[in-house]
Amino acid sequence: MAKSPANTEAPASPARRGFFKAAAGGAAGAALVVPAVLGGGARAAESGEEQRKTRYQETDHVKTYYQTNRY
Repeated sequence: MAKSPANTEAPASPARRGFFKAAAGGAAGAALVVPAVLGGGARAAESGEEQRKTRYQETDHVKTYYQTNRY
């Protein structure tokens, strides 16, 4: 039986792995912080009347959607 050639690829360096782990962790942290920062300003911009007004209306279109999807 003939031996198969050895894997000639060099393994990734530990520093490179650490970089990608840090980049992924930073992206996850930013994804959590950005909505919290932006979301707070949107509520402050609404007046009291805007916060109390009715936003959801169950129209015929919505009822048809509910029936179609069995909600």
